[in-house]
Parts: sequence; structure tokens; C-alpha cells
Amino acid sequence: MELFGTAGIRGDVVERVTPELALAVGRAAGRDVDEFALGHDGRVSSPALADALASGLASAGADVVRLGAVPTPALAYASRGRRGAMVTASHNPPSDNGIKLFDDGEEYDGDAEGAIERRVDAAESAAQWGEWGRSTAADVLPEYRTAVAEYARGHGAAPDGLTVAVDCGNGMAGVATPQVLRELGANVVATEANVDGYFPGRESKPTPESLANFRSFVGATDAAFGIGHDGDADRIVVVDGDGDVVHEDTILAILAEHYTRDSAAADPVVVTTPNASGRIDERVADAGGRVERVHLGALHEGVARERAAGDAETAVVFAAEPWKHIHTAFSGWIDGVASAAVLTRLFAAEGLTERRATVTERPYRKVSVECPDERKAEAMATLGQTLPDAFPDAEVSTEYGVRLTFPDDSWTLVRPSGTEPYVRIYAESDDVDTLVDEVRDVVASAVDAVSAE
Repeated sequence: MELFGTAGIRGDVVERVTPELALAVGRAAGRDVDEFALGHDGRVSSPALADALASGLASAGADVVRLGAVPTPALAYASRGRRGAMVTASHNPPSDNGIKLFDDGEEYDGDAEGAIERRVDAAESAAQWGEWGRSTAADVLPEYRTAVAEYARGHGAAPDGLTVAVDCGNGMAGVATPQVLRELGANVVATEANVDGYFPGRESKPTPESLANFRSFVGATDAAFGIGHDGDADRIVVVDGDGDVVHEDTILAILAEHYTRDSAAADPVVVTTPNASGRIDERVADAGGRVERVHLGALHEGVARERAAGDAETAVVFAAEPWKHIHTAFSGWIDGVASAAVLTRLFAAEGLTERRATVTERPYRKVSVECPDERKAEAMATLGQTLPDAFPDAEVSTEYGVRLTFPDDSWTLVRPSGTEPYVRIYAESDDVDTLVDEVRDVVASAVDAVSAE
């Protein structure tokens, strides 16, 4: 059974992420582990799935510390020095749910996830009755919020009098981001801040379309900028004072440049993913650092790789993929609340417009081509041949999907989604629409060919 995608286990709660699966995963994860912190998001199905997961963990012999409804970054914070389990489907629709596992503040790597899958397949029995774990409750939110605020104070300037709008999307950001920004001194206007598992305000995934009402609101107020979150508060989207979404790679470049310049290391490194824009490389290089890439969903593995390969002069100062950031001096987990706090102080010191002006924003697009999960591998194998044939002038890399780099430094990346039935196309070029159209034709032909077999 292949359970894990690029961001844990996710799927429909009726057909895939069921209480039976949560019980089995908990029993598999609880083996040989003393203690798990357990949290869940605000989805309708999350409390029941958390109950099933807790039963599995305890019946395998692990003590369970139940945190209740919390943002995923708060659960990761609580997993330091022990294991952690989070019931969430992040930005997926309310009919979905999922499970993320943590070890000492970092998501499980591929080897650890593989071990869980094998144990689930083996359907291992419970521990002897006298070895079952205990369940206790704890409140981590106050400590987590204070820790984020204290970390952010080391960057930028106090946002006294700065108005920041926050769209919590009826997700778990409602119990974290407004509170942290107010503690820092910002004037916060929060929308959709009540946690509601039906996501009545907008869909959980923050996009230019789903944030339309929020964008109009920001543009009509005196807010300096706006912040949008997904359902579990690990993602962040930034909206400028006019209500326009700032490209995710521009935000990544701003943070990457800041952390690189702020570092005292002789060899500051930023870890990102193959779909991330060249604007990041440009700003990091200008600040005296370098960029290394790792496949999507494995930022923590990339951080570990660079730390192991480096020497005393090397420091991984930041790690991120679009929308999701690891503030390595603070944590080993993706944290949208920390991003909101740091960005607020950076924009208080120097406005969003001023910081954005240094970033070269070449046209960038991302599109999706439908492809059944069971056909993705075959489609990608086909594209490994047809894409280079269609673009003979491009330099080809197949390390993280199929990436083509052209003589003018424009590029495209084609890779399978790890969470949804799509093949993703990313492209950055002065004539990005033409490039995307040409690549999409090749991808669609490959998908059609394997689907017809």
C-alpha cells in the first residue's frame, strides 16, 4: 500500500483516510516509541480521526499527549524531543483529511514513512494489555505563540501602528496569527477567523480566486498588506496594499535574501525546490549565498543533506518551497504563522513595495493537466522522452521530474502531483504563455496515450 504523498497521507474521508486507516497508522507509528503529541485541525472529520489515531498509538504502547485543535506548526513545535501526529488535509477540500507525522519537530522522511507503510500492510496486532499507553491533555498554543513572537523580534522592526489584514480562511490560523501579530504591536484586522470545518468563507486553499473578497477588502482599507492562510496555517499568501497577490516566489526571494544577508556564516545556503523561480537564486547570490534544490515535499531532507555536506563555514539559513517556509534558526517545520510574523516586521522596517522592487519578477505560470494517480508513473516515463524531443535546444534534468532549461535561462518543470490527480507544469519565461501552451500539448498527448492503453 502506498500511503504517503509529498505531504503526508491525504484523501477522501469516506474512501481513503478513514477511522480504520487512522487506527492502523497509529498502531504502526506507536511501536517502539514512548510518546506522541497529537493534534488536529478544525475539519468536521478531524476529532473522530484523531480519536482513532490516538487509539492506535496507545494500543501500540505509546503515551499520547492530546493537544486538541491546533495549527500544524503548533503541533510540530510540541513534537520537539518526541514524536508528533497531526490530523489535517491542509488546503484540501472539507471532504478530505490526512495525517502528518513528525519526529523532533521535523516531518518523517521517506524511510520512516516506508516503515509505517510496511507495518500497516502487515496489520500488526496491539501490544499486550498491560503495555498500552496513557492519554493526557495539554495546551501548547500560548507557549507556541510566545515562541513565534520572540523569534520574530530578532528581525525587522516593531510594527507599531502598522495595519495588517489577515484572512484565516476559517482554519487554524484564527487561533494563532492575529494573536501573534497583535503581540508584536501590529493593528490586526482579521477575517474568517472563526474555525469552521465546512470552510464557509472560502475554500481552504488560498489562491487569487479564493481570496477575491479579501483582496477587495484589503484594497479598500488602510491595511499596508494582507496575509491569507490555508486550513492548518502552514501556508501563507501575501496581498499588497492594492489587493493584488504578490507572487509566492517573490515572497520567498525576499525572505531568502533577508536571511542570507542576516547570516554571519561564510557559506549561507538556501534550500528550495525545482519549481521555484530563478529570482530566488538572483537575490541570494546578490546577498552572498547559494541556492540548493531538493524535490517537493522534502525540504527537511534537503536541509539535512546540506548540513551534512557542508563544513563549519556552512549554514542553512532558510528553506522553502512556494507558499511554505522553514525558518531554520527557529524550527525544522513549515510555519506560516512564523512567516506572517517575520514578514510583518520586515515590512515595518522597509515597506513591501520597497523590498519587492529589488526582485526581478519574470513572468511565471503553473498549470495542471488531469492524470489518474495510477497513470502518473507511466506518463512521466513517456514525458522523459517526448519533452526533450519536442525542445531539442533545452538542457534536460530528470532528477525531480522533467526540467528543461533554455539558452535564455527560461525554464519549465513537469512533475506529478503528490496529493492530487494531476501532472503539474511550471514555467518561467518572458513569453511564458507560449511556452506553457507548447509544453501542455506535449503533456496532454502523453497522458492521453497512457490512458488509452
